[in-house]
Amino acid sequence: MSQTGPGDLYVVATPIGNLADVTYRAVDVMRKADVIAAEDTRVTGRLLAALDIEEKPLIACHDHNEEVVAREIVDRLRGGQQVVLVSDAGTPLISDPGYRVVNAVIEAQLGVIPVPGPSAAMAALSVSGMSTDSFLFCGFLPSKKTARRTRLSELSSGVTTLVLYEAPHRVSETLRDIAEVVGATARVVICREMTKRYEQIWRGDASDAARVIETGVVPDRGEFVLLVSSPEVTNDLSASDQRLLEVLLSELSPSSAARVTSEVTGIDRRILYELAMVIKEAKR
Repeated sequence: MSQTGPGDLYVVATPIGNLADVTYRAVDVMRKADVIAAEDTRVTGRLLAALDIEEKPLIACHDHNEEVVAREIVDRLRGGQQVVLVSDAGTPLISDPGYRVVNAVIEAQLGVIPVPGPSAAMAALSVSGMSTDSFLFCGFLPSKKTARRTRLSELSSGVTTLVLYEAPHRVSETLRDIAEVVGATARVVICREMTKRYEQIWRGDASDAARVIETGVVPDRGEFVLLVSSPEVTNDLSASDQRLLEVLLSELSPSSAARVTSEVTGIDRRILYELAMVIKEAKR
């Protein structure tokens, strides 16, 4: 498909599990491409064979070589070749390599063309039943517990739906952190193996989410998308609410007392924390 003049970079979404989800346009673009830059050439090679697309030159493009590959792709485009960029599954750049390639092509003032299609994050969001007026895609949280909880605290400060990816060996621990940091009454949706044979979708409160993994209701195998919606909050503080906070403060830190009171009353924990600090200062 080489041409006179510079070529274009096509950013092509591929199936996340069900081959039938590939678009006609994606197949057509891959058939006509001169070269395909792939996160894993073995995975993409199997996809091309399944789609009956003849063998093409494949360039490995991953986190460890992306800057070098970006320069090669720019040179190929300047030479008139049409280049396709794919990840192992779903839409490239969404928690996958490719950002440096796309940026290099843009800086070279060459064309970048999206070929939209499957995305695990969007698929999960569409069936979550949560608000989509405002959502935040967070990718993978830190693997270390302290960093993960800190990040969750930062992310949950706004009223929005959180969309997370998580590895199967960490999903239970992450769900426990969500219950403790965001709140036990936060709504959670667990999406496992989206579009695949053993797809599962579980909806419930954060307080129950880790248990369904640990008891095997939702096995800790495969790929996970987690969606989190903050608990409904109220800022009306009654005398009994304040008394509860004061009692808890006699045994807990202001942060912990505010969190527990928030879980019981539904009052925004930030407001409770501020009040807890005032109460603590007054008792000095």
